[in-house]
Amino acid sequence: MLTKRFISGVALAASSIVLSLTAHAADITGAGATFPYPIYSKWAEAYNAATGIGLNYQSIGSGGGVRQIKAKTVDFGASDMPLKLEEQEKEGLMQFPAIIGGVVPVMNLDGIAAGQLKLTSDVISAIHLGKITKWNAPEITALNPNANLPALAITVVHRADSSGTTFLWTDFLSKTNAEFKAAVGSGTAVRWPTGVGGKGNEGVAANVQRIKGSFGYVEYAYAKKNKIVYAQLKNADGQFVQPDDETFKAAAANADWASAPGFFLVLTNQPGKTSWPATGASFIIMHRTQADALTGRAVLKFFDWAFKNGSTMASELDYVPMPPAVVKQIQDSWKAQLKDANGKAIW
Repeated sequence: MLTKRFISGVALAASSIVLSLTAHAADITGAGATFPYPIYSKWAEAYNAATGIGLNYQSIGSGGGVRQIKAKTVDFGASDMPLKLEEQEKEGLMQFPAIIGGVVPVMNLDGIAAGQLKLTSDVISAIHLGKITKWNAPEITALNPNANLPALAITVVHRADSSGTTFLWTDFLSKTNAEFKAAVGSGTAVRWPTGVGGKGNEGVAANVQRIKGSFGYVEYAYAKKNKIVYAQLKNADGQFVQPDDETFKAAAANADWASAPGFFLVLTNQPGKTSWPATGASFIIMHRTQADALTGRAVLKFFDWAFKNGSTMASELDYVPMPPAVVKQIQDSWKAQLKDANGKAIW
């Protein structure tokens, strides 16, 4: 669970991590998803203390991360929407999953405790489509007969940037609500019928905190850190579940990474009585041919260290670390796919 020590140690509102004791040839740069920013920040702090090697990670959204790695302006990109194998091969890229977490519905409602409200994908879809506009709407009160829901207008808050969190959220809703799929669909950037935008998980969290009656979606660590009210969700087995690392683990339990070409796997709406339906992995993207083999190896050393030493930190922030068997698959992919300019494996 998220402790006070980790809350104080992770600056979620910042837009980037810059941790370097001195200018160092092996310092690494990355950019992309805001979803894993809290754990990358914690890993970077600990890795810098252990090795003196810094990480500069810009939390700019998954779309920005993909653009920057394609442009070769960073050593790695990060995205919560995995690239299909065809795109990886076309762009000379490879990807691997680094961490698993969950997206949660959040709201600003007085008198409602975190985890008290129950919501379904049908109700959430209707909110996003502008069909449910008040918190005391019959569709919400029917699910929550004992909650003191006000006759307060709902202000939808969504991402304004290209976002893997948006991809996971809209993928879950598109899989479970035909009307949402037809009207909005899934993707890192969609045309929202209503609402106000926020940049990054940080921006959505800030807007939800600021606007009474607001409703949005963020990665769970942002809700916990900012003490924002979140709701239960009804999953594929028809059960209402609370978001935490155990329900994220349950959703990830059925993941068959070995059969996923290029590690392309989406974990939303997984079966299981305790599975959180808006669960997803966050991916690291690198060029298969590393112009600077030392820097490419430095990136891999960082994630190798994180896989070996960062599991407790991940769990305390309510992320799910990659299982050892999957880490072995990831490291095998490093050996097979990442080469220097002469075609020699860098790992």
